[in-house]
Amino acid sequence: QVQLVESGGGLVQSGGSLRLSCVGSGSRLNFDSMNWYRQTPGKERELVAGATSSGRLNYADSVKGRFTISRGDSKNTVYLQMNSLKPEDTATYFCHAHVVVNVEGARRDYWGQGTQVTVSS
Repeated sequence: QVQLVESGGGLVQSGGSLRLSCVGSGSRLNFDSMNWYRQTPGKERELVAGATSSGRLNYADSVKGRFTISRGDSKNTVYLQMNSLKPEDTATYFCHAHVVVNVEGARRDYWGQGTQVTVSS
């Protein structure tokens, strides 16, 4: 069982910055992709940014140029540097990992518990 632990959320003023971190247990596993999603009450969870183990990155249009996703050297960590934050970035941010769990190549999805980001105007 893989556990994802997020940290780094908090309250920040508009225009400020925060850095989210996510560490996955089971460092010997292949964390094929690690991603950040966010969700606000009454809305569907949306992909914010993603990073594959091969280095491919992708971003939601709403955060391009402001957020940067990166993977740690150990490959079971992912970070989200969020700059120029706006009130509409307020949400619960979730870490997600797509993990190869055995030698046969089976993959499973795992989610963190979420960390709250609040941007005041």
